Amino acid sequence: MKVVAVHGISVALACRTFQISETCYRYSPTLSTENEEIADWLERLTANKRTWGFGLCFLYLRNVQGYGWNHKRVYRIYCELELNLRIKPKKRLKRAKPEPLAVPDRPNETWSMDFMADQLADGRSIRTLNVLDDFNREGLCIEVDFSLPAERVVRSLNQIIEWRGKPQAIRIDNGPEYVSGKLMEWAEKQGVRLEYIQPGKPQQNAYIERYNRTVRGEWLSQYIFETIEEAQDQATEWLWTYNNERPNMAIGGITPAMKLKTAA
Repeated sequence: MKVVAVHGISVALACRTFQISETCYRYSPTLSTENEEIADWLERLTANKRTWGFGLCFLYLRNVQGYGWNHKRVYRIYCELELNLRIKPKKRLKRAKPEPLAVPDRPNETWSMDFMADQLADGRSIRTLNVLDDFNREGLCIEVDFSLPAERVVRSLNQIIEWRGKPQAIRIDNGPEYVSGKLMEWAEKQGVRLEYIQPGKPQQNAYIERYNRTVRGEWLSQYIFETIEEAQDQATEWLWTYNNERPNMAIGGITPAMKLKTAA
């Protein structure tokens, strides 16, 4: 209060004069222990998950960690920490939305499969084979190597089937690895239906395309790999985090592992 500081009037007299309580005058707002915990969580999450915005951070705290904090409170602290200024959204052109894909009713009903490409630090090209269960958006495999021919694709699928079970169908594009006789022969022997999308229409395989964007943005583009072994190890580590810790908005803000438990 200015009259106390400048004119040397006592606090009691100043409060009586301006009709305010001494308790109100002496009150000093403090950050609660709980708010400090929220801030600590947000700072650690955004430091470790640099591509996560507020939505993913809040869903992680609510659905994965089990905290019941109100989203307005968490967002206020998020903004006070200026974490909302980390990611500047890009302007995107609006386009007509394609027809949504059907959502499977249970695991192993439909898998999606696709390839991605990247480079090691020395410039050598590498490829990844990504396999996704459309039911719970679970990443079943990220196979990384310099070359992934049809024989390698078949071997990877057999390894997934050993622990996950056999899919009814696999949605794929028309790449040479997918139209090869070896993959078709394997699918016929296993009783698995191969669903090919139309050339030039990646939206028909939207689940794996969206997953590829996450793989690119949250893993491949974040690191420079010195060796193929390093890329393979980090693929395994990232895939576990994606399936068990990262909330997925497409399935209600829970993790793929949580979604899978609902089908048990």
